[in-house]
Amino acid sequence: MNNKIFIWKNFFQQEKKKHYFIKLIQKINKDIKNNKIIYPKKKYIFNIFKKINFNNLKVVIIGQDPYYGFNQANGFAFSVMPNITIPPTLKNIYRALKLDIPEFIIPNHGYLINWVNEGVMLLNSILTVEKNKPQSHANIGWEIFTNNVIKIIDMNYNNIVFLLWGTYAKKKISFITSKNLVLTTSHPSPLSFYKGFYFCKHFSKTNKYLILKKKKPINWKIN
Repeated sequence: MNNKIFIWKNFFQQEKKKHYFIKLIQKINKDIKNNKIIYPKKKYIFNIFKKINFNNLKVVIIGQDPYYGFNQANGFAFSVMPNITIPPTLKNIYRALKLDIPEFIIPNHGYLINWVNEGVMLLNSILTVEKNKPQSHANIGWEIFTNNVIKIIDMNYNNIVFLLWGTYAKKKISFITSKNLVLTTSHPSPLSFYKGFYFCKHFSKTNKYLILKKKKPINWKIN
C-alpha cells in the first residue's frame, strides 16, 4: 500500500472515532430523518476524498460551504453537476482564469472533475448545508474536520499550493507552514470579485511555483 494512501486511510479511521465527528454525523442523519433537505446528497459529502489521487496532490483550493440550490453541490468546492447552470461564483472563477491564462476556453458547464484529476483538492471548509440556508451547518463540527485535513496535508506533503479565497478560507492559514505555498485573495462571489480575485493570477502563479519545485503544472482546461 502506498504511503500517502495509508496516511489518509489512517486519518479517516481516527477521525471517525472522535466525539465531534460522531456528533456531526448524528446531526446530519437526524436532519435527513426529519425531512430537511441537505446538500450535497449524502453519497457526495466526502466526494473529493473519494476522487482525488492522494499521491498526486498538488493544489488545495479552499471554499466556504456548498451551494445550497437544488442539485448543485457535488462534494467539490465551487463545482456543480454537469447539467446544472453555472453559478455566478464559478463564472467569476472562469473569468479570472481567462484573464490570467488567455488560452483557457470557458466551458459551458461547471463540473470540475478535470481539476480534481490534475491533483487539485476542491475543499469546502464546511461540507454540508441545508437547502436555501447558506452557512446553516457552520459550527457543527465541519471546521474541525477540515482544519485537521489541512494539518494532515501540511504535515505529510511538501510544495503544495494552498489557494485561500475569501475571509472564511483564510482562517486556515495558521495550519500551513512555510514548506508549502499560500496564496490569498478575496472570494470569487459577485460581492467581492473585484476586491482582488479578478486580478489575482493565482492559476499562473500556482503553475510557476510547481514548475520551480520540479512538479508538473496544472492543466486548468475543463473538457
